[in-house]
Amino acid sequence: MKSEDVTTPNQSGSTVATEQSDTEQTPPHAPGQSAAATNTVDADASTDADTVQESHAESNDHTRKVDEMAQLENQLTAAQNKAQEYLEGWQRARAEFANYKKRTERELQERHQNAAVEVLADLLPIIDDFELATSNVPAEFKDHSWVNGVNMIQRKFLKKLEDNGIEIIDPVGEVFDPNRHEAIATDTDTDMESGHITTTLRKGYIYGDRVLRPALVRVAG
Repeated sequence: MKSEDVTTPNQSGSTVATEQSDTEQTPPHAPGQSAAATNTVDADASTDADTVQESHAESNDHTRKVDEMAQLENQLTAAQNKAQEYLEGWQRARAEFANYKKRTERELQERHQNAAVEVLADLLPIIDDFELATSNVPAEFKDHSWVNGVNMIQRKFLKKLEDNGIEIIDPVGEVFDPNRHEAIATDTDTDMESGHITTTLRKGYIYGDRVLRPALVRVAG
């Protein structure tokens, strides 16, 4: 507003001009202005509270994720341990089965061998009879057809034994071996070195690594 000059008499009767404004002092804030300031403060406080809540929420979410990761790691470790346990169990079972299979095959082979040994042991006297019969034929009968037939049967029989793993022990000239030979006499009148076999009195037989029967022999003394 426009200022006005006002004359005021003083004690001496003179007048003094003063400049008076429309308002001598600043009036107090209007009620609407105070409410706006209060609302601003409240809004700031509300924003701070929201920020704190968001921070707490983020912290809780991070903690939850950390816990979930730890739980997943524990579950993974447990699963890996269980898988390793299953693998080791399977490997043990496989090794046990392989050992069982080998043992079963070995036992089956031994049973077959034992059965063959029993049969062959029963046949050895028959083989001896063939040997005696063919080696003691009188001279007048050697050209007979039946003698040739008996010799042929003996050869076939011995060939079949050899085909099935039977080894004949006829050790003339070899060094005496107590595991394969049985000495029943000593020859002193011989050109062979001492300890060598001079005569086979009865042939022996071997099946695999088993001696079915040692050969009966005479040894140079």
